[in-house]
Amino acid sequence: MPLESNARIAKALAERGYNAEREAVTLLAGATDPTAAVAAAVDRAPDDALRITADHVREAIAETEESAASPDETGQSPVETKGSTGAEAAETEAGSGVATNGVADAGATESVASDSLTADSPTADSTTTDSVATDSTTTDSAQSTGAERSRDPDLRDLEVGNDMTGRSTGTGEYSDFVTTFRDRYERLSKILRGRVNHRPAEAIADMPGGSDAAMIGLVNDVRSTKSGHWLIELEDTTGTFPALVMKDKGLADVVDEILLDECVAVEGTLADDAGILFADSLHFPDVPRTYHPGGADRHVQAALISDVHVGSDEFMADAWHSFTDWLHTEEADPVEYLLLAGDMVEGVGVYPDQDEELEIVDIYEQYEVFAEHLKEVPADTEVVMIPGNHDAVRLAEPQPGFDDEIRDILDVHDARIVSNPATVSVEGVEVLMYHGVSLDEVIAELPEEKASYDEPHKAMYQLLKKRHVAPQFGGHTRVAPEERDYLVMEDVPDVFHTGHVHKLGWGKYHNVLAVNSGCWQAQTDFQKSVNIDPDAGYAPILDLDTLDMTVRKFS
Repeated sequence: MPLESNARIAKALAERGYNAEREAVTLLAGATDPTAAVAAAVDRAPDDALRITADHVREAIAETEESAASPDETGQSPVETKGSTGAEAAETEAGSGVATNGVADAGATESVASDSLTADSPTADSTTTDSVATDSTTTDSAQSTGAERSRDPDLRDLEVGNDMTGRSTGTGEYSDFVTTFRDRYERLSKILRGRVNHRPAEAIADMPGGSDAAMIGLVNDVRSTKSGHWLIELEDTTGTFPALVMKDKGLADVVDEILLDECVAVEGTLADDAGILFADSLHFPDVPRTYHPGGADRHVQAALISDVHVGSDEFMADAWHSFTDWLHTEEADPVEYLLLAGDMVEGVGVYPDQDEELEIVDIYEQYEVFAEHLKEVPADTEVVMIPGNHDAVRLAEPQPGFDDEIRDILDVHDARIVSNPATVSVEGVEVLMYHGVSLDEVIAELPEEKASYDEPHKAMYQLLKKRHVAPQFGGHTRVAPEERDYLVMEDVPDVFHTGHVHKLGWGKYHNVLAVNSGCWQAQTDFQKSVNIDPDAGYAPILDLDTLDMTVRKFS
């Protein structure tokens, strides 16, 4: 029985202990009898080979064709490569299912140029076009006649920063938390010092009444007064000081965005008794409006995905296969990087009665099956993964990369496993990868027009504004104390990539592209109970040279 897709070819080879070149997989998928072609290629490969090459496949197919030139007792017909003749190529294309699964079944694409994105609509000015199966026919035909792929690993440049894996120092002591918040204050206040004439809390307390003053501090408390004003208590390394925001100052929208424990600056005038600062303006660390992102010096792309959730009853295997099939097409040739923002598996015991929605109940088996799915991705793809809250790591952020046992399971395509969050520099483009648990808190705390599940990129704008991926402590998001606050955005990213909320949304904030990449899990009973309608089976494809983005649908 013929194999139905490039992904299944890759899986069949993986089960025999082999990786394969992209062209080799395409040749096998295009054979009249892919199953026989796989067996022949494996037999043809040297005993010490770990990778099936296109040459192995061509030799195997040639031998199979020669032996089958005169049908034997079984009447088996010769194995042919896709595109060997015009009519036969078209017939093979239709029979193999590669064009259908890899392109046409991908449904629609939403192609969006970065400069057309607006803050109000993640799909503003986008166009929806149907993928064309004939494009895949042309691609596979070209490959089967010996066309070489254009990917050159020597041109790639990938570096990881802010990875705290193996560097955790916290013991949970009170002093550790003090160290973390001191580091947060020092690094974020440094950003704000260029905007206000900051004075420490103890120095402001000694200033005469009526003086102009400005203070940078972490937000200890925000509360409204009986008169409808807002009282904000700020803390720095010298003490605390209160600031009063009068309701007639036009700062209500700004106050609505304040979260506890974030770093802000307040400018204003001291009361006559110097006991309180009447605020005239509030400042977040923020991204400069003049920020200009970097870009690759060649046309190359990255696929941004998250929340695969292998092990769930609702994992969308068919959509995943369609995605990995597409990655083997010529259209996807520029996609040389795959960035996964956490929740590779469904996990165990993450929410009440989760066991009733699991297809795989053993956490290690979940990772083993995920690794098999990852093998369907072209072997020469650069893969970077961070953990999420469903993964087998600590829940407190920052989350280190997986332990050695799981790393061994996920040792596929030399994937890089780094902490959550981490910054990945991909050919000159700085991509901040963060799973996104704090988005729940931002959406819960801020007004709906500023942050919502339907528009997750707006919640991401707030984190960019605060220059911290999880500013509020003690709530839903658990924070681990470390010598360094790894959750601070000390440097502005070019791209901010998150997941977690299972919603697709993207837009630009001060020239930073914020992308929440949806998921690969259909709606579970638990999600129904909390009114989550996921955006599943999407893959945002980012042009690293222009930062334009195309969203492809595979479900």
